[in-house]
Amino acid sequence: MVHAASVHEQIGETLRAALPRGHQLLKDLALTPELGFFETRTSEQIAAALRDLGYQVESGLARTGLRARLEGRRGRPCIAMLAELDALPVPDHPQAQHGVAHACGHHAQLVNLYLVAAALRPVVAELGGSVTFLAVPAEEFVDLDRRLELRRSGEIEFLGGKAELVRLGVFDDVDMAMLVHSTTRPEEGQLAVGGRMNGMLAKYVRYIGRAAHAGAAPHLGVNALSAAHVAIAGLNAAREGVRDEDHVRFHAIITEGGRSANVIPDDVRVEALVRAATSTALADAGRKAHRAFRAGAIALGAGCVISTIPGYLPLEQDPNLLEVLRIQAEEVAGPAAVAPGVDRAGSSDMGDLSQFMPVVQPWAGGTRGSLHGADFEISDLDAALTRPAMVVARTIAQLLLRDAAEADRLLSAFRPRMSKEKYLAFLRSQFNDDIVELEA
Repeated sequence: MVHAASVHEQIGETLRAALPRGHQLLKDLALTPELGFFETRTSEQIAAALRDLGYQVESGLARTGLRARLEGRRGRPCIAMLAELDALPVPDHPQAQHGVAHACGHHAQLVNLYLVAAALRPVVAELGGSVTFLAVPAEEFVDLDRRLELRRSGEIEFLGGKAELVRLGVFDDVDMAMLVHSTTRPEEGQLAVGGRMNGMLAKYVRYIGRAAHAGAAPHLGVNALSAAHVAIAGLNAAREGVRDEDHVRFHAIITEGGRSANVIPDDVRVEALVRAATSTALADAGRKAHRAFRAGAIALGAGCVISTIPGYLPLEQDPNLLEVLRIQAEEVAGPAAVAPGVDRAGSSDMGDLSQFMPVVQPWAGGTRGSLHGADFEISDLDAALTRPAMVVARTIAQLLLRDAAEADRLLSAFRPRMSKEKYLAFLRSQFNDDIVELEA
């Protein structure tokens, strides 16, 4: 029987040998940031890197996603190592291209995926199960106009990448999933394990007014922009009616506010995200937001269409899988370098996967600035890439060695919150358009 220590040693040697390519890949990805469902150049780079390792790559999943599979002695259990392809609209970022930049560390995720794929390939004969490497599109819930157009044209059904891949059956043969995310929180240090994340839903609102000369005949118009302002004021006022422990957040932006100061705006668009720590709190916060958006239209006599869009479910990391990963993290980095992950008010579609399979999302340091900010950067390659990739590769090996006994144990203890079918039905039930008619 091969000892875990010798497998871990071989993983370390192979991973370190892959670092030069990984570092160059990070630089290349930083120069090709793209928004969700349109990450064509990013996907091509990852596909090429995996093919260079000897993997067969299936591409074009949910437009830009891809996967490669490492077949162990058995097909199942199968562990998925995930990374996200998309970037963010942060035009002031020094590496922004056409207003888009990797300001959340997804390019580091992709390099982590590459390094783990490299590290595990030489030890595949020792693995009692399989590993799927998945580069997934569209984790950031942005650019709703284009995504809704893709939905209307039938190219996608859901606006988040992992939900779309679930719908397409890409996770049907996956038993558990892992993803490494960057952290800039000082209390999480170089490596953090654990922590929850909020669920999220979206509201896309079109206010319909009546155009008129803003100076000569404003009384003949209905100001759609004023309706949006009233709605956002109501949204802000709703903040005092939520519980601290529910971590409720409301965010709204006006994406279209009129075309001329001399014309009463008649077509105004608002995008909003609503977040909360539990599904119950999210439903309540969603109702509060909905009332505010209706109130804006009613106050001004404007029309509106309020589209509710399913977002992400709260992230619940599996405690047994977390413990296996924490042990490997402490062996790789030392106990003093491993911190507990904090609960976050942000959201991730890893929360969706956590509803029906064991999921972990460790947090890697080695960054400066703020997530989603113009000052975000990867500052320590060892902390951002080497250590987290080593931890994930060793964790996967630990789960699949000895004929995957550890993975089987974790899966037998896991209790899903919903099935894939109930999950998809729930998401579909969330889509809704509420219409307020423009007053005559």
